[in-house]
Amino acid sequence: MHFVKLFRKIAVSVFSAAIFAVSSISCVSAEDSINSFYEKWKDNYVVRDTYVTDEDQYYVWYSGEKYNNDNQSVAVTVSEAHGYGMLITACLDDKELFDGMYRYYKAHTSDIGSNLMSWQQCDNGTALIDGASDGSMQGGSADSATDGDMDIAYSLLIADSVWGSDGDISYKSEAVNIINDIMKYEVNKTDWILQLGDWVYYCDENDKYYSATRASDFIMQYMPVFAEVTGDDRWLEVYNSTYDIIDKFVDEYNTGLLPDFIIKDSSGEFTAAPEYFLEDKTDGSYGYNSCRTPWRIGMDCIVNNNPSAKKFTETINSFIINSTGGNPDNITAGYTLDGKSTEDYNDLCFDAPFIISAKCGDNSEWNDTLWNYILDYDDDVYYGDTIKMLCMISYTDKWIVPETQPDIISIKKYILGINDTAPESSDINKNNVTDVFDLSMIKNKSMAEK
Repeated sequence: MHFVKLFRKIAVSVFSAAIFAVSSISCVSAEDSINSFYEKWKDNYVVRDTYVTDEDQYYVWYSGEKYNNDNQSVAVTVSEAHGYGMLITACLDDKELFDGMYRYYKAHTSDIGSNLMSWQQCDNGTALIDGASDGSMQGGSADSATDGDMDIAYSLLIADSVWGSDGDISYKSEAVNIINDIMKYEVNKTDWILQLGDWVYYCDENDKYYSATRASDFIMQYMPVFAEVTGDDRWLEVYNSTYDIIDKFVDEYNTGLLPDFIIKDSSGEFTAAPEYFLEDKTDGSYGYNSCRTPWRIGMDCIVNNNPSAKKFTETINSFIINSTGGNPDNITAGYTLDGKSTEDYNDLCFDAPFIISAKCGDNSEWNDTLWNYILDYDDDVYYGDTIKMLCMISYTDKWIVPETQPDIISIKKYILGINDTAPESSDINKNNVTDVFDLSMIKNKSMAEK
């Protein structure tokens, strides 16, 4: 079994620090860097939907294009970008923008899973429309993409942890609704793996897309959280089955590199997809989708110290350090699974995720070199800059793991050495939440009684 009990944010810094590379990066300088880059990121990519006049709705402008009065609609954002924006604003305590992004999400839901987000919106000069294709000025049927839905759900759990759910938006119940729809519409319940989007829900089991999955959707740290907040242990089936796939590729290629898309072959084995399976020639290579895996899988090493995540990060760290000679500028924008570069240029979206896998390792020189390289990187585009923003947050204590009742019990038993694990006994200062102040007070009381 791959499942390891998750710890909430405070437990990460207390209990898991020993597994990380010792870095010379100070907390103060990291926070200053994050705050500065966040202001730049907001200015460049966060846009208000000006067609909506009765409330503020915000989205993340991903395309760099605008409608230019030529009767051709222009794509302006996708659910992937929107999930990223909601994660960033929740972690950085920007409630005004977060709530505006929530309202935008609610205005653009899928026609299949009603709590999932339509994967793309286009500007036709009078509105942002869903389901438009090839420049159509009219909307069409809307469906979802799995990673955007997972990020939106998790961001709402963060929002519940940061602001609570007693206001106008019940963040937690909204998150649970999304998570339940992901399980219903975006999980292959034969192999217990994530599917590409809710549109696959209508595919026959023999369809090539039914058993396909996307490595960039392997957001492993979320799955135990989703199981906790919904009480749906099927998320642990997905967690374990996904790690079986990750382990297979790590063992087979010894690079840690995963393909953009993964399919189930005629023998029942999961293998790299062929060229142009869904998007591009690189569908079976380490490309612009799977470049996020050192971050996405690495976070489960940081938060849960999962052994398969640890093995993955150790393998990919070794590969990237050796292949680049320890120089981040030598990271290329694509690799075959056995480690040959497919491109001759560098790209920020490939660089930034490696700071998360680096944090799981023990090479402080590589850790610091990579962090400074990413901080000094020139202005990029939406994709690179947004992944950089999220990796900076994830690298520091700005990343939030939603608190769950079992976490409190684990922390109490570990720190305090007491057997009374009833959650209600933890709220010493009677503010209806168990937090670090309660734990400190319990510890002081325990020491005074000895």
